[in-house]
Amino acid sequence: MELTFLGAAGTVTGSRFLLSAPTGRILIDCGMFQGPRAIRRRNWEPFPVPANSIDAVVVTHAHLDHCGYLPALVKQGFAGPIYCTHNSARLIPIILRDSAKLQEEDTAYARRSGYSRHAQPQVLYDAADAERAIDMLVGRDFTTPWQVATDLSARLDPAGHILGSATVTVTYQPASGSGATVAFSGDLGRGNHPLLKGPRRPHDADLVVMESTYGNREHADVDAEIEQMAAAIRRTIERGGTVVVPAFAVDRTEVLLTALRKLMDQHRIPRVPVHIDSPMALAAFDVYQDAIAKGDPEITTAALAEGVDAIDIPDLHQARTPEDSKALDAPGPKIIVSASGMGTGGRVTHHLKYFLPHAHNCVLLVGYQASGTPGQRLRDGAGSIRIHGQEVPVLAEIVDIEAFSVHADRDELLDWLGSPRQRPAAAYLVHGEEEAATELAAMIRTRLGIPAVVAEHGQSIEVLPRESRD
Repeated sequence: MELTFLGAAGTVTGSRFLLSAPTGRILIDCGMFQGPRAIRRRNWEPFPVPANSIDAVVVTHAHLDHCGYLPALVKQGFAGPIYCTHNSARLIPIILRDSAKLQEEDTAYARRSGYSRHAQPQVLYDAADAERAIDMLVGRDFTTPWQVATDLSARLDPAGHILGSATVTVTYQPASGSGATVAFSGDLGRGNHPLLKGPRRPHDADLVVMESTYGNREHADVDAEIEQMAAAIRRTIERGGTVVVPAFAVDRTEVLLTALRKLMDQHRIPRVPVHIDSPMALAAFDVYQDAIAKGDPEITTAALAEGVDAIDIPDLHQARTPEDSKALDAPGPKIIVSASGMGTGGRVTHHLKYFLPHAHNCVLLVGYQASGTPGQRLRDGAGSIRIHGQEVPVLAEIVDIEAFSVHADRDELLDWLGSPRQRPAAAYLVHGEEEAATELAAMIRTRLGIPAVVAEHGQSIEVLPRESRD
Protein backbone atom coordinates (compact mmCIF):
# COMPACT_ATOMS: atom_id res chain seq x y z
CA MET A 1 0.00 0.00 0.00
CA GLU A 2 1.31 3.46 -0.91
CA LEU A 3 0.66 6.69 0.96
CA THR A 4 1.04 10.05 -0.81
CA PHE A 5 0.96 13.40 0.99
CA LEU A 6 -1.05 15.72 -1.26
CA GLY A 7 -1.57 18.44 1.36
CA ALA A 8 -0.98 19.54 4.97
CA ALA A 9 2.72 18.62 4.54
CA GLY A 10 5.03 21.48 5.40
CA THR A 11 1.98 23.60 6.12
CA VAL A 12 -1.06 23.46 8.41
CA THR A 13 -3.89 23.45 5.88
CA GLY A 14 -5.04 21.51 2.82
CA SER A 15 -5.45 18.09 4.44
CA ARG A 16 -5.27 15.43 1.65
CA PHE A 17 -3.71 11.99 2.01
CA LEU A 18 -3.98 9.37 -0.74
CA LEU A 19 -3.83 5.64 0.04
CA SER A 20 -3.29 3.44 -3.01
CA ALA A 21 -3.57 -0.34 -2.82
CA PRO A 22 -3.70 -2.88 -5.64
CA THR A 23 -7.46 -3.16 -5.08
CA GLY A 24 -8.49 0.47 -4.56
CA ARG A 25 -7.64 4.08 -3.90
CA ILE A 26 -8.89 6.09 -0.89
CA LEU A 27 -8.45 9.79 -0.10
CA ILE A 28 -8.33 10.72 3.58
CA ASP A 29 -9.62 14.30 3.87
CA CYS A 30 -10.10 16.70 1.00
CA GLY A 31 -9.36 20.15 2.40
CA MET A 32 -8.70 23.65 1.15
CA PHE A 33 -5.29 25.30 1.39
CA GLN A 34 -5.32 28.56 3.36
CA GLY A 35 -2.69 31.15 4.24
CA PRO A 36 -0.11 32.80 1.97
CA ARG A 37 -0.88 33.23 -1.72
CA ALA A 38 1.71 30.63 -2.73
CA ILE A 39 -0.08 28.04 -0.59
CA ARG A 40 -3.60 29.10 -1.63
CA ARG A 41 -2.62 28.71 -5.29
CA ARG A 42 -2.47 24.95 -4.77
CA ASN A 43 -6.28 24.95 -4.62
CA TRP A 44 -6.27 25.88 -8.31
CA GLU A 45 -3.83 23.22 -9.46
CA PRO A 46 -5.33 20.12 -11.13
CA PHE A 47 -5.66 17.28 -8.65
CA PRO A 48 -2.48 15.14 -8.83
CA VAL A 49 -4.38 11.95 -9.75
CA PRO A 50 -7.52 11.60 -11.89
CA ALA A 51 -10.46 12.36 -9.59
CA ASN A 52 -12.47 9.50 -11.08
CA SER A 53 -9.73 7.03 -10.09
CA ILE A 54 -10.49 7.53 -6.39
CA ASP A 55 -12.93 4.97 -4.98
CA ALA A 56 -13.93 6.90 -1.83
CA VAL A 57 -13.08 9.81 0.44
CA VAL A 58 -13.05 9.54 4.23
CA VAL A 59 -13.28 12.92 6.01
CA THR A 60 -12.01 13.38 9.57
CA HIS A 61 -14.12 16.44 10.38
CA ALA A 62 -15.99 19.47 9.10
CA HIS A 63 -13.38 22.23 9.08
CA LEU A 64 -12.72 23.84 5.70
CA ASP A 65 -9.08 22.75 5.55
CA HIS A 66 -10.23 19.13 5.84
CA CYS A 67 -13.38 19.06 3.68
CA GLY A 68 -13.53 22.32 1.71
CA TYR A 69 -12.03 20.96 -1.54
CA LEU A 70 -14.68 18.23 -1.94
CA PRO A 71 -16.83 20.17 -4.47
CA ALA A 72 -13.73 20.87 -6.59
CA LEU A 73 -12.89 17.15 -6.58
CA VAL A 74 -16.46 16.36 -7.63
CA LYS A 75 -16.22 19.01 -10.34
CA GLN A 76 -13.14 17.16 -11.67
CA GLY A 77 -14.97 13.84 -11.88
CA PHE A 78 -15.00 12.18 -8.44
CA ALA A 79 -18.18 10.15 -8.08
CA GLY A 80 -18.25 9.23 -4.38
CA PRO A 81 -18.99 8.04 -1.75
CA ILE A 82 -17.74 10.49 0.91
CA TYR A 83 -17.66 8.86 4.35
CA CYS A 84 -17.68 10.70 7.69
CA THR A 85 -19.39 10.53 11.09
CA HIS A 86 -23.09 11.31 11.34
CA ASN A 87 -22.50 14.67 13.02
CA SER A 88 -19.91 15.60 10.40
CA ALA A 89 -22.51 14.73 7.76
CA ARG A 90 -24.68 17.44 9.34
CA LEU A 91 -21.90 20.02 9.59
CA ILE A 92 -20.06 19.50 6.29
CA PRO A 93 -23.03 20.74 4.19
CA ILE A 94 -23.00 23.97 6.19
CA ILE A 95 -19.29 24.45 5.47
CA LEU A 96 -19.51 23.64 1.76
CA ARG A 97 -22.56 25.78 1.09
CA ASP A 98 -21.00 28.71 2.89
CA SER A 99 -17.69 28.25 1.08
CA ALA A 100 -19.38 28.22 -2.33
CA LYS A 101 -21.48 31.25 -1.43
CA LEU A 102 -18.47 33.22 -0.18
CA GLN A 103 -16.53 32.40 -3.33
CA GLU A 104 -19.38 33.59 -5.49
CA GLU A 105 -19.81 36.79 -3.45
CA ASP A 106 -16.09 37.56 -3.19
CA THR A 107 -15.58 36.93 -6.90
CA ALA A 108 -18.47 39.21 -7.79
CA TYR A 109 -17.09 41.89 -5.45
CA ALA A 110 -13.63 41.54 -6.97
CA ARG A 111 -15.07 42.00 -10.45
CA ARG A 112 -17.00 45.10 -9.41
CA SER A 113 -14.16 46.62 -7.38
CA GLY A 114 -11.32 45.64 -9.67
CA TYR A 115 -8.98 44.65 -6.81
CA SER A 116 -8.28 41.18 -8.23
CA ARG A 117 -5.17 40.69 -10.35
CA HIS A 118 -7.28 38.69 -12.80
CA ALA A 119 -9.38 40.45 -15.41
CA GLN A 120 -12.22 37.96 -14.91
CA PRO A 121 -11.75 36.18 -11.54
CA GLN A 122 -13.47 32.80 -11.31
CA VAL A 123 -14.73 30.66 -8.45
CA LEU A 124 -13.02 27.38 -7.61
CA TYR A 125 -16.48 25.84 -7.38
CA ASP A 126 -20.06 27.05 -7.16
CA ALA A 127 -23.19 26.16 -5.21
CA ALA A 128 -24.18 23.42 -7.66
CA ASP A 129 -20.80 21.71 -7.21
CA ALA A 130 -21.23 21.93 -3.44
CA GLU A 131 -24.67 20.32 -3.61
CA ARG A 132 -23.34 17.43 -5.69
CA ALA A 133 -20.66 16.78 -3.06
CA ILE A 134 -23.22 16.99 -0.25
CA ASP A 135 -25.37 14.36 -1.95
CA MET A 136 -22.42 11.95 -1.76
CA LEU A 137 -22.02 12.15 2.03
CA VAL A 138 -22.49 8.87 3.90
CA GLY A 139 -22.61 8.95 7.70
CA ARG A 140 -20.92 6.18 9.67
CA ASP A 141 -20.96 5.17 13.36
CA PHE A 142 -17.92 5.55 15.57
CA THR A 143 -15.92 2.35 16.32
CA THR A 144 -17.69 0.19 13.69
CA PRO A 145 -15.41 -0.84 10.79
CA TRP A 146 -16.76 -0.96 7.25
CA GLN A 147 -15.43 -1.92 3.84
CA VAL A 148 -14.42 1.16 1.86
CA ALA A 149 -13.07 -0.69 -1.18
CA THR A 150 -11.97 -4.22 -1.99
CA ASP A 151 -9.60 -5.42 0.78
CA LEU A 152 -9.68 -1.94 2.39
CA SER A 153 -11.60 -1.27 5.60
CA ALA A 154 -11.86 1.83 7.80
CA ARG A 155 -13.05 2.79 11.24
CA LEU A 156 -13.71 6.12 12.91
CA ASP A 157 -12.96 6.95 16.54
CA PRO A 158 -13.71 10.16 18.48
CA ALA A 159 -11.04 12.85 18.18
CA GLY A 160 -12.60 15.38 20.61
CA HIS A 161 -11.69 18.34 18.35
CA ILE A 162 -15.12 19.49 17.16
CA LEU A 163 -18.52 17.80 17.04
CA GLY A 164 -18.22 14.79 14.73
CA SER A 165 -14.41 14.88 14.55
CA ALA A 166 -12.73 11.51 14.15
CA THR A 167 -9.45 9.73 13.82
CA VAL A 168 -9.39 7.34 10.85
CA THR A 169 -7.79 3.89 10.83
CA VAL A 170 -7.47 2.19 7.44
CA THR A 171 -6.47 -1.46 7.06
CA TYR A 172 -5.46 -3.16 3.85
CA GLN A 173 -5.89 -6.92 4.18
CA PRO A 174 -5.75 -8.93 0.95
CA ALA A 175 -7.11 -12.48 0.88
CA SER A 176 -3.57 -13.78 0.65
CA GLY A 177 -0.43 -12.15 1.98
CA SER A 178 0.26 -9.58 4.66
CA GLY A 179 -1.75 -6.43 5.17
CA ALA A 180 -0.96 -3.06 6.72
CA THR A 181 -2.72 -0.49 8.89
CA VAL A 182 -2.42 3.31 8.83
CA ALA A 183 -3.94 5.60 11.47
CA PHE A 184 -4.68 9.27 10.73
CA SER A 185 -5.10 11.55 13.72
CA GLY A 186 -7.02 14.26 11.89
CA ASP A 187 -7.07 17.16 14.35
CA LEU A 188 -6.85 15.98 17.95
CA GLY A 189 -8.69 17.66 20.79
CA ARG A 190 -7.27 18.33 24.22
CA GLY A 191 -9.60 16.49 26.55
CA ASN A 192 -10.77 19.69 28.29
CA HIS A 193 -13.44 20.74 25.81
CA PRO A 194 -16.43 22.24 27.67
CA LEU A 195 -18.92 20.36 25.47
CA LEU A 196 -17.18 17.33 23.97
CA LYS A 197 -15.57 14.21 25.38
CA GLY A 198 -11.85 13.82 24.77
CA PRO A 199 -10.10 11.91 21.99
CA ARG A 200 -9.95 8.14 22.10
CA ARG A 201 -6.52 6.54 22.24
CA PRO A 202 -5.29 5.19 18.89
CA HIS A 203 -5.33 1.53 17.95
CA ASP A 204 -2.26 -0.42 16.98
CA ALA A 205 -1.05 0.67 13.55
CA ASP A 206 1.99 0.08 11.38
CA LEU A 207 2.19 3.79 10.62
CA VAL A 208 0.59 6.91 12.11
CA VAL A 209 -0.01 10.20 10.29
CA MET A 210 -0.33 12.80 13.06
CA GLU A 211 -0.98 16.52 13.25
CA SER A 212 1.68 18.81 14.71
CA THR A 213 -0.04 22.21 14.82
CA TYR A 214 1.13 22.90 18.38
CA GLY A 215 3.96 20.38 18.27
CA ASN A 216 6.53 22.68 19.87
CA ARG A 217 4.31 24.37 22.43
CA GLU A 218 2.45 23.73 25.63
CA HIS A 219 -0.81 25.58 26.02
CA ALA A 220 -0.89 28.42 28.53
CA ASP A 221 -2.84 28.24 31.77
CA VAL A 222 -6.50 28.36 30.80
CA ASP A 223 -7.72 30.31 33.83
CA ALA A 224 -5.08 33.00 33.33
CA GLU A 225 -5.96 33.29 29.64
CA ILE A 226 -9.68 33.59 30.40
CA GLU A 227 -8.94 36.38 32.86
CA GLN A 228 -6.84 38.12 30.21
CA MET A 229 -9.82 37.96 27.86
CA ALA A 230 -12.19 39.21 30.55
CA ALA A 231 -9.90 42.16 31.30
CA ALA A 232 -9.70 43.06 27.60
CA ILE A 233 -13.49 42.98 27.30
CA ARG A 234 -13.92 45.12 30.43
CA ARG A 235 -11.41 47.72 29.16
CA THR A 236 -13.07 47.91 25.77
CA ILE A 237 -16.62 48.22 27.09
CA GLU A 238 -15.54 50.87 29.62
CA ARG A 239 -14.16 53.05 26.82
CA GLY A 240 -17.33 52.55 24.76
CA GLY A 241 -15.73 50.27 22.21
CA THR A 242 -16.69 47.14 20.32
CA VAL A 243 -15.00 43.75 20.74
CA VAL A 244 -14.61 41.88 17.44
CA VAL A 245 -13.85 38.17 17.69
CA PRO A 246 -12.86 36.39 14.47
CA ALA A 247 -13.93 32.84 15.30
CA PHE A 248 -14.12 29.61 13.39
CA ALA A 249 -17.80 29.10 12.73
CA VAL A 250 -17.89 25.47 13.77
CA ASP A 251 -17.14 24.75 17.44
CA ARG A 252 -15.06 27.85 18.30
CA THR A 253 -18.21 29.98 18.42
CA GLU A 254 -19.90 27.49 20.77
CA VAL A 255 -16.85 27.21 23.03
CA LEU A 256 -16.55 31.00 23.17
CA LEU A 257 -20.21 31.38 24.09
CA THR A 258 -19.84 28.99 27.03
CA ALA A 259 -16.96 31.13 28.33
CA LEU A 260 -18.77 34.44 27.82
CA ARG A 261 -21.82 33.12 29.64
CA LYS A 262 -19.76 32.03 32.65
CA LEU A 263 -17.93 35.35 32.77
CA MET A 264 -21.24 37.22 32.71
CA ASP A 265 -22.76 34.93 35.36
CA GLN A 266 -19.70 35.56 37.55
CA HIS A 267 -19.94 39.34 36.93
CA ARG A 268 -16.42 39.37 35.52
CA ILE A 269 -17.57 41.11 32.35
CA PRO A 270 -20.57 43.39 31.85
CA ARG A 271 -23.72 42.11 30.21
CA VAL A 272 -23.61 43.63 26.74
CA PRO A 273 -25.21 42.53 23.47
CA VAL A 274 -23.42 39.57 21.88
CA HIS A 275 -23.92 39.17 18.14
CA ILE A 276 -23.23 36.00 16.17
CA ASP A 277 -22.61 37.26 12.67
CA SER A 278 -22.03 34.30 10.40
CA PRO A 279 -24.70 32.25 8.64
CA MET A 280 -22.39 29.25 8.90
CA ALA A 281 -21.84 29.77 12.63
CA LEU A 282 -25.57 30.11 13.23
CA ALA A 283 -26.30 26.90 11.31
CA ALA A 284 -23.59 25.07 13.29
CA PHE A 285 -24.98 26.56 16.51
CA ASP A 286 -28.30 24.86 15.72
CA VAL A 287 -26.56 21.50 15.18
CA TYR A 288 -24.73 21.78 18.52
CA GLN A 289 -27.93 22.73 20.33
CA ASP A 290 -29.69 19.74 18.78
CA ALA A 291 -26.86 17.37 19.79
CA ILE A 292 -27.03 18.61 23.38
CA ALA A 293 -30.83 18.41 23.48
CA LYS A 294 -30.82 14.83 22.14
CA GLY A 295 -28.10 13.61 24.49
CA ASP A 296 -25.56 12.83 21.79
CA PRO A 297 -22.84 10.45 23.09
CA GLU A 298 -20.09 12.89 22.02
CA ILE A 299 -21.37 15.50 24.51
CA THR A 300 -19.92 15.61 28.04
CA THR A 301 -22.04 14.68 31.03
CA ALA A 302 -21.75 18.21 32.44
CA ALA A 303 -23.01 19.83 29.22
CA LEU A 304 -25.88 17.34 28.98
CA ALA A 305 -26.88 18.17 32.56
CA GLU A 306 -26.92 21.89 31.77
CA GLY A 307 -28.83 21.42 28.52
CA VAL A 308 -28.98 23.94 25.68
CA ASP A 309 -28.31 26.75 28.17
CA ALA A 310 -24.69 25.60 28.03
CA ILE A 311 -24.24 27.60 24.80
CA ASP A 312 -26.95 30.22 25.25
CA ILE A 313 -26.42 33.59 26.88
CA PRO A 314 -28.59 36.61 27.75
CA ASP A 315 -28.89 39.27 25.07
CA LEU A 316 -27.68 36.98 22.29
CA HIS A 317 -28.45 38.26 18.80
CA GLN A 318 -28.27 36.45 15.49
CA ALA A 319 -27.29 38.47 12.42
CA ARG A 320 -29.06 36.42 9.78
CA THR A 321 -29.07 38.82 6.84
CA PRO A 322 -26.43 41.02 5.17
CA GLU A 323 -28.43 44.01 6.42
CA ASP A 324 -28.18 42.70 10.01
CA SER A 325 -24.43 42.38 9.55
CA LYS A 326 -23.95 45.86 8.10
CA ALA A 327 -25.92 47.38 10.98
CA LEU A 328 -23.27 46.11 13.43
CA ASP A 329 -20.64 48.39 11.92
CA ALA A 330 -21.47 51.25 14.24
CA PRO A 331 -19.86 52.60 17.43
CA GLY A 332 -20.97 51.33 20.81
CA PRO A 333 -20.29 48.64 23.43
CA LYS A 334 -20.99 45.15 22.12
CA ILE A 335 -19.30 41.88 21.21
CA ILE A 336 -19.34 40.61 17.62
CA VAL A 337 -18.41 36.97 16.97
CA SER A 338 -17.91 36.45 13.26
CA ALA A 339 -16.16 34.11 10.82
CA SER A 340 -13.62 33.44 9.51
CA GLY A 341 -11.34 32.67 12.43
CA MET A 342 -8.15 33.80 10.68
CA GLY A 343 -9.77 36.83 9.04
CA THR A 344 -9.29 35.38 5.56
CA GLY A 345 -12.82 35.98 4.30
CA GLY A 346 -16.46 36.29 5.19
CA ARG A 347 -18.31 38.93 7.16
CA VAL A 348 -15.57 39.44 9.75
CA THR A 349 -13.39 41.13 7.10
CA HIS A 350 -15.92 43.95 6.84
CA HIS A 351 -16.00 44.33 10.63
CA LEU A 352 -12.21 44.41 10.83
CA LYS A 353 -12.16 47.04 8.12
CA TYR A 354 -14.57 49.21 10.13
CA PHE A 355 -13.30 48.70 13.71
CA LEU A 356 -9.52 48.29 13.35
CA PRO A 357 -8.78 51.99 12.66
CA HIS A 358 -10.21 53.10 16.03
CA ALA A 359 -8.25 52.76 19.29
CA HIS A 360 -11.27 52.29 21.57
CA ASN A 361 -12.11 48.96 19.90
CA CYS A 362 -10.54 45.54 20.48
CA VAL A 363 -9.94 42.44 18.33
CA LEU A 364 -9.73 39.17 20.24
CA LEU A 365 -7.86 36.40 18.43
CA VAL A 366 -9.08 33.11 19.87
CA GLY A 367 -7.70 30.48 17.50
CA TYR A 368 -4.74 29.30 15.50
CA GLN A 369 -3.54 31.93 13.01
CA ALA A 370 -1.80 30.34 10.03
CA SER A 371 1.22 32.01 8.50
CA GLY A 372 0.33 34.72 5.99
CA THR A 373 -3.25 35.26 7.19
CA PRO A 374 -4.63 38.61 8.41
CA GLY A 375 -4.99 37.06 11.88
CA GLN A 376 -1.31 36.18 11.98
CA ARG A 377 -0.33 39.70 10.93
CA LEU A 378 -2.57 41.21 13.61
CA ARG A 379 -1.16 38.86 16.24
CA ASP A 380 2.39 39.84 15.27
CA GLY A 381 1.73 43.56 15.60
CA ALA A 382 1.23 44.75 12.01
CA GLY A 383 0.56 48.49 11.70
CA SER A 384 -1.87 47.83 8.87
CA ILE A 385 -3.39 44.88 7.05
CA ARG A 386 -4.75 44.57 3.53
CA ILE A 387 -8.50 43.95 3.28
CA HIS A 388 -10.40 43.99 -0.02
CA GLY A 389 -7.45 45.54 -1.75
CA GLN A 390 -7.08 48.38 0.75
CA GLU A 391 -4.52 49.00 3.50
CA VAL A 392 -6.44 49.27 6.79
CA PRO A 393 -4.59 50.91 9.72
CA VAL A 394 -4.49 48.90 12.96
CA LEU A 395 -5.18 51.17 15.94
CA ALA A 396 -7.55 48.88 17.84
CA GLU A 397 -6.21 46.82 20.75
CA ILE A 398 -5.20 43.31 19.64
CA VAL A 399 -5.35 40.51 22.22
CA ASP A 400 -4.27 36.94 21.47
CA ILE A 401 -5.98 34.28 23.62
CA GLU A 402 -4.88 30.63 23.47
CA ALA A 403 -7.38 29.31 26.00
CA PHE A 404 -9.84 28.29 23.30
CA SER A 405 -7.47 26.10 21.33
CA VAL A 406 -9.02 22.72 20.62
CA HIS A 407 -5.74 21.35 19.23
CA ALA A 408 -3.65 19.05 21.40
CA ASP A 409 -0.33 20.58 22.45
CA ARG A 410 3.10 18.90 22.42
CA ASP A 411 2.69 16.76 25.53
CA GLU A 412 -0.87 15.79 24.64
CA LEU A 413 0.25 14.69 21.16
CA LEU A 414 3.08 12.64 22.67
CA ASP A 415 0.70 10.99 25.13
CA TRP A 416 -1.72 10.08 22.33
CA LEU A 417 0.96 8.64 20.03
CA GLY A 418 2.67 6.68 22.82
CA SER A 419 -0.48 5.13 24.26
CA PRO A 420 -1.13 2.01 22.10
CA ARG A 421 -0.02 -1.35 23.46
CA GLN A 422 2.15 -1.77 20.39
CA ARG A 423 3.66 1.49 19.25
CA PRO A 424 3.73 2.26 15.50
CA ALA A 425 6.80 1.47 13.45
CA ALA A 426 6.89 5.07 12.23
CA ALA A 427 5.10 8.41 12.51
CA TYR A 428 4.77 11.04 9.78
CA LEU A 429 3.97 14.55 10.95
CA VAL A 430 1.59 16.84 9.09
CA HIS A 431 -0.56 19.92 9.80
CA GLY A 432 2.27 21.97 11.23
CA GLU A 433 4.58 24.81 10.37
CA GLU A 434 8.14 23.59 9.78
CA GLU A 435 9.48 24.56 13.19
CA ALA A 436 6.63 22.95 15.14
CA ALA A 437 6.73 19.71 13.14
CA THR A 438 10.53 19.41 13.26
CA GLU A 439 10.72 19.91 17.02
CA LEU A 440 7.90 17.43 17.66
CA ALA A 441 9.58 14.82 15.43
CA ALA A 442 12.77 15.11 17.46
CA MET A 443 10.82 14.75 20.70
CA ILE A 444 9.01 11.65 19.42
CA ARG A 445 12.30 10.01 18.52
CA THR A 446 13.88 10.91 21.86
CA ARG A 447 11.00 10.31 24.26
CA LEU A 448 9.07 7.51 22.54
CA GLY A 449 11.76 5.84 20.45
CA ILE A 450 9.49 5.95 17.39
CA PRO A 451 11.05 6.92 14.05
CA ALA A 452 9.38 10.24 13.20
CA VAL A 453 9.53 12.12 9.90
CA VAL A 454 8.15 15.49 8.84
CA ALA A 455 6.14 14.74 5.70
CA GLU A 456 6.94 16.59 2.49
CA HIS A 457 4.39 17.85 0.00
CA GLY A 458 3.98 15.32 -2.82
CA GLN A 459 6.02 12.66 -1.03
CA SER A 460 5.02 9.00 -1.51
CA ILE A 461 5.99 6.19 0.85
CA GLU A 462 5.30 2.47 0.96
CA VAL A 463 3.36 1.30 4.00
CA LEU A 464 4.72 -2.06 5.06
CA PRO A 465 3.29 -4.41 7.67
CA ARG A 466 5.29 -4.44 10.89
CA GLU A 467 6.85 -7.82 10.23
CA SER A 468 8.30 -6.50 6.96
CA ARG A 469 9.92 -3.61 8.84
CA ASP A 470 11.40 -5.71 11.64
